[in-house]
Amino acid sequence: MIDRVNSLGRALRPLLGALLLLLTAAVLTAPAASAAPRAAAPVPAATLTEVTGFGANPSNLQMYVYAPANVTAHPAVLVAVHWCGGSGPAMHSGTEYAQLADRYGFVIVYPSVTRSSKCFDVSSPQALRRGGGSDPVGVKSMIDWVTAAYAADTARVYATGISSGAMMTNVLLGDYPDVFAAGSAFSGVPFGCFATADGSEWNSACSGGTVVHTAQEWGDLVRGAYPGYTGTRPRMQVWHGTEDDVLRYPNFGEEIKQWTNVRGVSQTPAATDSPASGWTRTRYGGTGDQAPVEAVSLQGVGHNLYAWGMAARVLTFFGLDSAGPTPQPQPTGCKVTATTSAWSTGLTASVTLTNTGSGAIDGWRLGFTLPSGQTITNGWGATYAPVSGAVTATNATYNGTLAAGASVTVGYQANHTGNSAAPGTFTLNGTTCTRS
Repeated sequence: MIDRVNSLGRALRPLLGALLLLLTAAVLTAPAASAAPRAAAPVPAATLTEVTGFGANPSNLQMYVYAPANVTAHPAVLVAVHWCGGSGPAMHSGTEYAQLADRYGFVIVYPSVTRSSKCFDVSSPQALRRGGGSDPVGVKSMIDWVTAAYAADTARVYATGISSGAMMTNVLLGDYPDVFAAGSAFSGVPFGCFATADGSEWNSACSGGTVVHTAQEWGDLVRGAYPGYTGTRPRMQVWHGTEDDVLRYPNFGEEIKQWTNVRGVSQTPAATDSPASGWTRTRYGGTGDQAPVEAVSLQGVGHNLYAWGMAARVLTFFGLDSAGPTPQPQPTGCKVTATTSAWSTGLTASVTLTNTGSGAIDGWRLGFTLPSGQTITNGWGATYAPVSGAVTATNATYNGTLAAGASVTVGYQANHTGNSAAPGTFTLNGTTCTRS
């Protein structure tokens, strides 16, 4: 019997060895279940560059970034969203936003759809609520990545799009009113108009211009995307051709109803003019270039209304058609000491920043990433945005200048779900600091 067992063992050894090799190979080659966000660092200047591993991206969007050679200190961020069948690179080459970025120093994010339709999700329940788990979540991650890489100005984040991208612009401003300062939509539809419950990407009633609501009902759809939000809502600019046969012209009026209600201004224009032949421009809640709502109707023009030169008008509405603040000298050295004091579900953090360089710093932004599960509830010595993930702490008016060798201490209070550690890495105006 013993001989039989030994013989069986000798026979099984090669099979067990082969099985072990297969299992080892599977472990070594299997993809990770999830990937940590790639550390944010500036991309090559004046080159459209794909960024991967930028954070939460439930619908597998691609991210492309264009940063000009003369990017300003704390630049504005423009999210430029492509049409159905398009892509981020097509939006880059088919519009003049990159050339305008070269002139004015802002950074552009070009989201790109990978699903077969190449259309953005503007119809699913997930897309129409904040943090719902579709395209808007990936776009928000892109913005956070750029904010960390360029110490971008979180008060100057904008979105613009064409067709499907215009619809997504409406959705982004509804889902993330605390992120976007303004949007501009070319041939789009109101937030929520394309909603479907059967998994379909297309809503024929909305595209045909037959979905009609009161201004209050349209506004409630936007407010329902982020219940409880009481802050300032983004400004909106909408463009539409009277002969649009893809997203019919009545959608233009419904967008106006929606965004005037969201902004709390009258549906009666405060100003009307014709900036170009066949154009009618109406402004609501104000008469200047940055009115709360601006609408441009193009007589006799179809769905593909975007033309070269219109982007400059978008930038005027956004307030980006100036060089912005003069770039400040980058710090040559910095040091950070960070400690936390925690209790069951909360913590306080103290952060001391020291300018170890040889020159003064006039205006500072301290970038860091909070550990998973932490959310800032209040802070002192700086303003903090966003309140989770990749955060930028911006100096207060009284502590914005740091002489060589000088330090400033700031802090924040946060909730946590178990990890109460301090952030591990800090950047000062984009320069990585040493930890002490």
